[in-house]
Parts: sequence; structure tokens; C-alpha cells
Amino acid sequence: MTRFRPCIDLHEGKVKQIVGGTLEAADGAAPRENFVSALPAAHYAELYRKDELRGGHVIMLGPGNDRAAREALAAWPGGMQVGGGITPENAAAWLEAGASHVIVTSWIFDADGRFSEEKLAALIAAVGTERLVLDLSCRADGPGRWVVAMNRWQTRTDLAVDHSTLDRLAARCAEFLIHAADVEGKCGGIDEALVAMLGKWNGCPMTYAGGARSLDDLREVERLSGGRVDLTIGSALDIFGGHGATYAECVAFNRR
Repeated sequence: MTRFRPCIDLHEGKVKQIVGGTLEAADGAAPRENFVSALPAAHYAELYRKDELRGGHVIMLGPGNDRAAREALAAWPGGMQVGGGITPENAAAWLEAGASHVIVTSWIFDADGRFSEEKLAALIAAVGTERLVLDLSCRADGPGRWVVAMNRWQTRTDLAVDHSTLDRLAARCAEFLIHAADVEGKCGGIDEALVAMLGKWNGCPMTYAGGARSLDDLREVERLSGGRVDLTIGSALDIFGGHGATYAECVAFNRR
């Protein structure tokens, strides 16, 4: 059964909702911000703890977010995953800080975007597969094709997001997290083709994020994926300044 998974996106130490594809744009322009919270990250973690929403993610978008991330994890110990700049050297420390899992994208690629079995093996040696989430966030690469994008979704890699890749990596992690970077933060609707493709694969737990605009998208993800894929709603959510979905509705969806 599809579940709503909460999020806390951090940028420059603040909780924000950002149009994903504008992070570190080639022209050097500042990212487009949908929402900047006056409340600390720990406030949201405490809210998720109160409502027993497990498996959400704290994502650090660039430097200057460690303190806010640690405060959020301390507020909901064991309840949330953390990602952004995770390496074999710091992964264990984030688990000790209260993360249930560490989320990794860029580390498993070299500087040119080539997938590295050796780097993944080093990460597994540091934390094990049972506490590792592989972030296969991606961009479209033609009709019905997607490739993982690293470096805050700006660099396309050589790793396709398809059933072959999922089969190859499923035994090397506990879960997958997949942002559709092309629609992330736009509240224009989910990437239905991507969700349907993911739903046809039956393996470890998986969360999709990107473009969700209402509670109907939770129902649509459940329909398209046969209940195999969870959904994160960010910019459309009322607690992040959105108007498409209320947090209370999403909590109720999980309690059906």
C-alpha cells in the first residue's frame, strides 16, 4: 500500500522548498524558492514524530546544513533518513546522530558521472546494506528513459533508471529514493510514466518524489504502482506554504 512520506529539505541552514532543476544552474542564478520557513527543521521532525510518520527524508542541499539536520534527527531519532554529502567517512556519524538510514547519490559515481562499484562497496563496508538508501534521482533521457542525475541533479550520469538497474542494486541497499528532478518543486503533476515503470518492478521499498500537487496524486501513485511506490509531497503541502494538499489529509491517508 502506498504511503505518504514526509520530507525536510535544507538549503543554507533553512527549511525550504526549491524547484529542483534550478539548483546550481549553469548560468549561476540563485535557485528558485517556492517556500522558506521561519521555523527550524526540528519543528517539522517533531510534527512527524507526533504523527508517527516514519521513513521520511532530511535532504541537505549544499553546505551549511549540518546543524539543522542534526537538530531534526535528534527530534525524531530513528524516524528519518538523511542525505546530502554522505560518504564512507561520515555515514556512521549520521547514523549515530539519529538517522535511521543514510541516503547516497553522488558518492557512488566518479567526477565524470560514471557509476563506481568500488565506491559503493566502500560505503556498504562502512554502514551495511540494511541502513543504506540509494538515491536514483533522475532526469528524462528521451521517451520512457531516465538517467540518474548527481551533484544536486545537475550532472547526468551513465546509470539508467530501469528495471535492470533496480535488479542490479536491490541487494546492495535497503530502499530506493527517486526524485524526478525535471518536475521537482513545480507542483505540475507527477511523472506518471516513471511511476508506472517503477511500479512494475517488485523489489525493495521505494519512494518517489517530484511534482505532486494534491492528495489525488497519492491515490494516483497507488494506482499506477499497484501500491508498491510511496510518495513524498513537498511544495504543494500546506505546512510548506502550498495550497494543493493538507498535511492532515496526508496523515489520514496513511491511517486508512
